[in-house]
This record gives sequence, C-alpha cells and structure tokens, in this order.
Amino acid sequence: MRFGVVVFPGSNCDHDAWYAVEKNLGQTAEFIWHDSAELGNVDAVILPGGFSYGDYLRCGAIAKFSRVMQAVKKFASEGGLVLGICNGFQILVESGLLPGALIRNRGLKFICRPVELRTETTNSPFTCEAQKGAILTIPIAHGEGCYYADERTLDELEAEDRVVFRYVDNPNGSLRDIAGILNRERNVLGLMPHPERASDPLMGSTDGLVLFRSMVSSMAVK
Repeated sequence: MRFGVVVFPGSNCDHDAWYAVEKNLGQTAEFIWHDSAELGNVDAVILPGGFSYGDYLRCGAIAKFSRVMQAVKKFASEGGLVLGICNGFQILVESGLLPGALIRNRGLKFICRPVELRTETTNSPFTCEAQKGAILTIPIAHGEGCYYADERTLDELEAEDRVVFRYVDNPNGSLRDIAGILNRERNVLGLMPHPERASDPLMGSTDGLVLFRSMVSSMAVK
C-alpha cells in the first residue's frame, strides 16, 4: 500500500508519519509538497501533525488554501482514505472536510503527554483492526485541540457512529470527550492524538499502529 504524506512549510511530524508507515508498518510512503496540484499514485493520504504556516492566524486557516488541498478534496470525494493528525485535523475542519472546529485548550496551555483513548467504533477503515471499547495509549501535543461543534452536529456524530475515539480523562475540554471523528462517508478521519508517535516500542507504545494496520486491511478487501 502506498501512503502520501503531505508536507506543509513548518510542519514537524511529517517524517514521523513517514517512519511509522515505512519502518514500523512495512509499507511505502512518499512525501507530497503542499504546493503540488497532484497526489500521484497513492492509496491513502496523511495530513501530519506539527505546525503549518499561518497557524498564528488560526490553526489550518492558511494551510487550507494550499494547492494540494484541492487534490486532497478530490481524492476524498472519490473515496480515498485521508487521515488528518493534530494539525492535519485542524486543516480538515478548516477545509470543510470534517464538521466542527478546534479551539484553544481549556486552561489555555499547550499539552504534551500520553493520554488514554477509548475506541468507540470499529466500523471504519481506520479502526477495523481494533476492538470496540479498547483503551489505547497515544500521546497528544497541541494548544488548540479542544473539539467544538453545535449540539445538532454532536448529536449527528454520535447517532451516525462517527465518533471514533474519546478521551478517557479529557485533557483539553473537547465537547463530549471527542478525540477523533469521521466524515459521513467514513473515509476521512481527523484525530488530535499522534498515532505515529505510538508506533515503535522505543517510544513506549505501539498502540497507534492499529490505525495504520486497519487502513492497510481495509484496502486489501477492496
């Protein structure tokens, strides 16, 4: 399986995502520059965590205008798998590929530490290898990771089984403890915690690999 990892100016987790796919998962990954109009021959796209240019205005607000995002939107509309991690999640909501918004953490401080996530659904190409209710230990690193949406949107996410992960001990004030959500078509996932940072035994957890393995398994059955 071939993954494309988008590189935005200033992003700092693109190589982490590449390493998780290439070295820990044993699949193929290639970098895609943010100004590229094409994604190339990829089966899935990762919008990595870190920071992107323009975040001083609002996280993802400028990055959404990058040429590559038009290609990502087209790819998603055709059923391609898109995983947005941390800043990638922020870009997805700013781009309209996912509902809601990500705002300043409760307490207004940057948080960087491992957290526990409860797996809410296995009915997705990102969690089909997971067990419903399983607790995963995956780190977070964000200052604007508080998920916010109106009550109607929150109700729809829950009714449609589109909340993928919830925080066990909510670190940032996200409404209804939401840590990750799907689009209606279930092929786009936004996730604040960093699964690529929990994909190697040297990092203290390999729980994040279940997301990448699930993506590979979901492609294998197509």
